[in-house]
Amino acid sequence: MVWYQFPAYFFGGAFVANFVLHFVSGMLGRTFPTPFASPPFRGPSSSRVNVLYGLCNLVVAYALLSRVGDFDPRSGSHVGVFGVGLAVTALFLARSLARLQRRA
Repeated sequence: MVWYQFPAYFFGGAFVANFVLHFVSGMLGRTFPTPFASPPFRGPSSSRVNVLYGLCNLVVAYALLSRVGDFDPRSGSHVGVFGVGLAVTALFLARSLARLQRRA
């Protein structure tokens, strides 16, 4: 694997984690913070904005996984780097959202 594929697959996993968070929140009809809220990342955005933002994250993840190198889901290193990106982002988001809920 070429060196620049590692960060691409890592961030592909990160964008998938962010996709799930926003897309599911939007599909459930819940408001949720996005970069487009006021204040950014803290104020609520509508469920429609969350669905669209989630889909944008999915497009970026797809581009990183399919257009940078040759992502192979049977390759341990490819899936491992992707999984680490997903896990790190999911843990970061969980910690950040817990902090936001304590303030509310």
